[in-house]
Amino acid sequence: MKLLKRFLKYYKPHMKLFVMDMLAALAVAMLAVVYPMVTRTMLNDLIPNKQYQMIVWAGVGLLFIYIIRMLLQFFIQYEGHMMGVRMQAQMRSDMFRHLEKLPFSFYDNNETGKIMSRMTSDLMDISELAHHGPENIIISSISVVVSFVYLFSINPYLTLIVFACVPFLLIIAISLRKKMRTAFKESRQSTAQINAALESSISGIRVTKAFTNAEKESEKFEEGNKWFVSARQKAYNAMGRFHSGTAFVTDIFNVIVLIAGGLFLYDGRITFADYSTFVVSINLFISPVMTMISFMEQFQNGVTGFERFLEIMDTPIEQDAEGAVEVGRLEGHIRFEDVTYGYEEGKDVLGNVTLDIGKGKKFALVGPSGGGKTTICHLIPNFYKVESGRILLDGQDIRSITMESLRRNIGIVQQDIYLFNASIRDNILYGRLDATDEEVIEAAKRANIHDYIMTLEDGYDTIIGERGVRLSGGQKQRLSIARVFLKDPAILILDEATSALDNTTEILIQGALDELCRGRTTLVVAHRLSTIRNADEIAVIANGKITEQGSHDALIALDGTYAKLYREQFRES
Repeated sequence: MKLLKRFLKYYKPHMKLFVMDMLAALAVAMLAVVYPMVTRTMLNDLIPNKQYQMIVWAGVGLLFIYIIRMLLQFFIQYEGHMMGVRMQAQMRSDMFRHLEKLPFSFYDNNETGKIMSRMTSDLMDISELAHHGPENIIISSISVVVSFVYLFSINPYLTLIVFACVPFLLIIAISLRKKMRTAFKESRQSTAQINAALESSISGIRVTKAFTNAEKESEKFEEGNKWFVSARQKAYNAMGRFHSGTAFVTDIFNVIVLIAGGLFLYDGRITFADYSTFVVSINLFISPVMTMISFMEQFQNGVTGFERFLEIMDTPIEQDAEGAVEVGRLEGHIRFEDVTYGYEEGKDVLGNVTLDIGKGKKFALVGPSGGGKTTICHLIPNFYKVESGRILLDGQDIRSITMESLRRNIGIVQQDIYLFNASIRDNILYGRLDATDEEVIEAAKRANIHDYIMTLEDGYDTIIGERGVRLSGGQKQRLSIARVFLKDPAILILDEATSALDNTTEILIQGALDELCRGRTTLVVAHRLSTIRNADEIAVIANGKITEQGSHDALIALDGTYAKLYREQFRES
């Protein structure tokens, strides 16, 4: 009932069209009775009494009714499906807005391809159910009642005999329904798996080609493909048993009408005209019953799709803490107090971390991979919720600050730069959407990318391709720096911002980064220690704990982990 209530919510904006669609479908169902009624009148009256003129007029009238029926069916097919499409679009919008509000942890555990499958194929099935569902349930039910009454008026005993077969049809349908639903749900999952594998393979096609691993990717894809075939096989097996079983029972209807009607005709309990009309009219009863049975498959697809849609819609979104306040521009004093966090329960990545980063200071984090450096960077913007302890900005717990105003104060430059398949201008504007062209150009100049942009034929209107594929690594990095310049945050996080670049490019980028850091509290995660020698303070993190902390000179004098790492890198260089 709760599922139905949530589904009906999407009908409300289209209630006028929905009512018109149902009335049109009802009219089509009612007009279907006209043909057998005319047939019965002809056989019982017009033909025996040789009323040829009335026969012609009856045919013309029937043709006129069929023209009306054709127009009504066009309305049902076009407007009814468009209603379903609009409902689908609303669900897609709701899902997208919800996805935008979900925490990082959701995307850590869900593949992009599977999410896309729910937004495309699942919603398509829901759209079909939205249009055909009420039509099949309401109109078919009315058709069954009307046809039963009409057949009963011809011959009640023969009608009751036919109607007695309906319970057997329902028993078969219900017994096979559960298996079909389970099978189609697994089929949905396999389709999502295929989409996920495809999305992953296409996104990584350059890596695949570089390492000549096309055969390996094909093997991985074929594993999902085989599961898809197996799942569809089960689904179609269940569907085949469902349809063949129900079709067999409906065939029995015709056999019963043939035998029972023949016996009634032989015994004089029914006239030849009424018997002929009954044979013609039995489809009025069988057709809506078969429609409802066939609808089971669409119903299963639609319900399964809606359940998967609700799985995402019911995933808790990021929400500000009760009483959270909007803040303006922060000064940038960051303090961690006994912070503990783990991505999985019972597996802490950080354990009782305490550190203090003064306003406008440059603080560096170094240490082995997996030690917790990036986790610290993710906790400051409140991307993940700390398990214990607290993080303060200018003395305020970040949980007491609205996430939007908090994140407006933080700029992040990462190793893995994400750029949109849009123009250079649009990608820089992502830092602040209301910026002027002059401000965009100024940000590009400060990031040392303006001169390169002006060498391009379309300049700032140049489309850079998916993930900035038409730019070099250094150009993408400088574009991301320009984006942060435009944002002008109080706090800057540089998470391995230059580790993927060669030494020459890094030197070019470093000037832009130094300019970006000026006047801001900066947290730097670095692999190359030469880039953080001038940091005000450096912390060594290993196994989720701070093992050393101090200036570069102090840590070298300490002759611990940092000094060892520095000497090793110095020897390498």
